[in-house]
Amino acid sequence: MMNVNTRGTYLTSKACIPHLKKSKIAHILNLSPPLNLNPLWFKQHCAYTIAKYGMSMCVLGMAEEFKGEIAVNALWPKTAIHTAAMDMLGGTGIESQCRKVDIIADAAYSIFKRQKNFTGNFIIDENILREEGIKNFDVYAVKPGHPLIPDFFIDELPDAVNKKMETPDAAPAFKEGKQVPQPKAGSRPVEETFRIVKETLSEDVVKATQAVYQFDLSGDDGGTWFLDLKSKGGNVGRGEPLDRADVVMSMSTEDFVKMFSGKLKPTMAFMSGKLKIKGNMALAIKLDKLMTQMNARL
Repeated sequence: MMNVNTRGTYLTSKACIPHLKKSKIAHILNLSPPLNLNPLWFKQHCAYTIAKYGMSMCVLGMAEEFKGEIAVNALWPKTAIHTAAMDMLGGTGIESQCRKVDIIADAAYSIFKRQKNFTGNFIIDENILREEGIKNFDVYAVKPGHPLIPDFFIDELPDAVNKKMETPDAAPAFKEGKQVPQPKAGSRPVEETFRIVKETLSEDVVKATQAVYQFDLSGDDGGTWFLDLKSKGGNVGRGEPLDRADVVMSMSTEDFVKMFSGKLKPTMAFMSGKLKIKGNMALAIKLDKLMTQMNARL
């Protein structure tokens, strides 16, 4: 991340600057965020934040150093953009909460039209397009009218968006249009959720996954639970697994139940710090996709 983002930005700029100085309307545009020092954006992904903020610091430094010669700005999306990275992080159905890359292209074009005295700015895509007179942003949505995920480093994210996503109309956690069955009357929600998961296990599921998951849940009905998708037939239960867990997920029981009942998106839980993941991230994403298949049978 450091090589591609911070070092790559610095060295590419260094190589191009002598040629850019010969242009009458030279621009450098980094896809990097405003320098937001809210600790929220450091605690879950410190290395990524450093790498992206390094790009933003290049904007600050170079805009001042080459003022009058080269315009240097940063562009950042207000919402998640549908890319391969979002598919990897969010799993099936995440695209409905994203905008298309077109909004970034249009915002970049708007910046490049400006003179080189427009420099040192940290621009949000939607904001500059509003300045251009665009009012209908549904044209940029993958699924118009669907709630959108704010991007990293935008402070609107933690409370306001989670509140939107924790509504009865929010999409289910692992499969759109299909709710996980509600717990039976009198049963404990976490225990009932694991009972439902156990009923969906099969040899095919175990062969396709080959991973052990541990859930450290805080709050009522909390404690440690496991999902073993390595042993023959698979297994779930309370306590630590017999084999070392490949992935450990930590969250409150309340948020755990919200995820499985469709009131809280896993991506939102992770981005806002409600869900912490340790271990093999690829296997964590595999569980997300696996739950989609499980829910189809429920």
